Amino acid sequence: MDLDAAEEESAPEVHVPAEIDWKMLDKSKFFFLGAALFSGVSATLYPAVVLKTRQQVAQCHVSCIKTAFSVIRGEGFRALYRGFGTSLMGTIPARALYMATLEVTKSNVGTTATVRLGLAEPTAATIANAAAGLSAAMAAQLVWTPVDVVSQRLMVQGGPDSPRQYTNGIDAFRKILRNDGPRGLYRGFGISILTYAPSNAVWWASYSVTQRLVWGGIGYYLCKKCVDDRSETTSAGHEMRPDWKTVMAVQGVSAAMAGGMSALVTMPLDTIKTRLQVLEGDENGRRGPTVMQTVRNLVKEGGWMACYRGLGPRWASMSVSATTMITTYEFLKRLSTKNQEVLT
Repeated sequence: MDLDAAEEESAPEVHVPAEIDWKMLDKSKFFFLGAALFSGVSATLYPAVVLKTRQQVAQCHVSCIKTAFSVIRGEGFRALYRGFGTSLMGTIPARALYMATLEVTKSNVGTTATVRLGLAEPTAATIANAAAGLSAAMAAQLVWTPVDVVSQRLMVQGGPDSPRQYTNGIDAFRKILRNDGPRGLYRGFGISILTYAPSNAVWWASYSVTQRLVWGGIGYYLCKKCVDDRSETTSAGHEMRPDWKTVMAVQGVSAAMAGGMSALVTMPLDTIKTRLQVLEGDENGRRGPTVMQTVRNLVKEGGWMACYRGLGPRWASMSVSATTMITTYEFLKRLSTKNQEVLT
């Protein structure tokens, strides 16, 4: 027993980087650098979004690779970025609203859950992350839904089932507004909330839990390694401080796991949402198709698996997006911290 106790005392403690909350950030730097960094992320991942959207509105199942070759061969490489300008102009304010709501909610709910309710820090952090993801998604959809409607119309036009109708994003905006009114720009808003709000809540909560599990695994590995090889054990209380590469790797792995699961769970809702936003209103009357009509059409076309069309690109897009987004986001927060000494 004494030997075990000695080994436990000599095992290193992993110093997990401190959480940076809203009050610690330089807001102007946070929003300016955030717009630049996330614009680059959006540009990288946009082709996968286009392919996913094309697959979701297709009348029959076509693989992602065949869809990509068909688009490039028939419409050129630029077709993979059709609607990107519109998407980018809307994404910047939407992302700013998302980040502000996320950080404010996380900070306030975390404090309330810890201080007033007396919850343990890990539980409070998980609840705060879930509440922050839910509220941030709901706020951002006020901007994102009209942007999605316009950009998705541009994405699918020019394909075999959708002739060109719009010259650019402004033209699409005007025509949608003229034909369907303001409701046309918010088509699919309700199901967007049902898709993204729970998805974000689950994602941020899962990210918080997964990150702790991964750090726990790394701590166990380091403890075992130091017990086996005393020469590599550090002094000063045996505290192990991971370098920035390890920190980014843990964040990236945790984000990818949370993103992939979220994509799988919410895929049917995303397919229905995309159909509602892309289908023209005058083909089904001014009101456009209902949710139930859209579901029936999907099932008629390919059974319930039709609701999972585009899962491959969406899984890849959300996993890569989550990994890129969270590493970029955490890096952004560290760059925007008022007092850099708190990071050490």
